[in-house]
Amino acid sequence: MKNQRSVIIFGASGMVGKGVLLECVESQQISRVLVIGRSSCGVTSPKLEEIIHKDFTDYSTIRERLTGYDACFFTLGVSVVGLNEEQYTRITYDFTIETARVLKELNPEMTFCYVSGQGTDSTEKGRSMWARVKGKTENGLLNMGFKHAYMFRPGFIQPKKGVKSKVWWYQAIYDVFGIFYPILKTLAPKAITSTDRVGLSMISILENDPGKNIIDPSDINELANKIS
Repeated sequence: MKNQRSVIIFGASGMVGKGVLLECVESQQISRVLVIGRSSCGVTSPKLEEIIHKDFTDYSTIRERLTGYDACFFTLGVSVVGLNEEQYTRITYDFTIETARVLKELNPEMTFCYVSGQGTDSTEKGRSMWARVKGKTENGLLNMGFKHAYMFRPGFIQPKKGVKSKVWWYQAIYDVFGIFYPILKTLAPKAITSTDRVGLSMISILENDPGKNIIDPSDINELANKIS
C-alpha cells in the first residue's frame, strides 16, 4: 500500500467538495480527514473529524487543530451570480489565500489543491470578472511557496454517488445534461469529468506528480485512472 496521507477539505458541503470527501473517506490511501466548513458536511466516518468554522479570514481559535496534515483539498466556492467584484473577491480570493497562508505556515510540506474553473484568466486582465478573480487566486497560490500546488480546472462535472449541487439551478442543469452525458463524453472527452474522478485525482496527485500546475479535465481523468 502507498503511503497513507492526512488531508483537510474545505467546501465539503458543496457538490464538488462532497464528491472529494466521499472518495477520501473510502480511500485506503487516506488515513485522516479534517473537514472545515460553515455547516455540517453530513458525512460520518471513523477517520473523519469536522470543525464548524464561520470566518475563513481568521483561524486564531482553531490553529492548534490544523497541524500535521499532508494536503489541503480546497473546494470552497460560490456562484458569481448576484455578486459584485468586491463580494466575489472576498469569498474567492481572500478566503482562499488566508486559508492557504495559515496552512502553509503550520504545514510547510503541505500540498495544496484548489478547485478553480475552465476559462480562468491567469493574466488577470480579461473582461470577465470571475475569470480575473480566479486567475488572481491561482497566481497567489502558485507564488506562495507550497512544495506542490495544483489548480484544478474541471469543465462539466457529472455528479456521482448521490451528490447534489446546493444551487438549485445548477442541479437542474446537471439533471438535464446528465441524460446526455454519454454523448457529451464521446464528443468532448477532454471537457468532461465527474465528482468521483475529481476526488480520486486529488488523492492520486499526492503520489503521481503530473509535472504541471494547471490540471484540466483530461488530467483529472488520467490521474483518477491511476488509482481507480
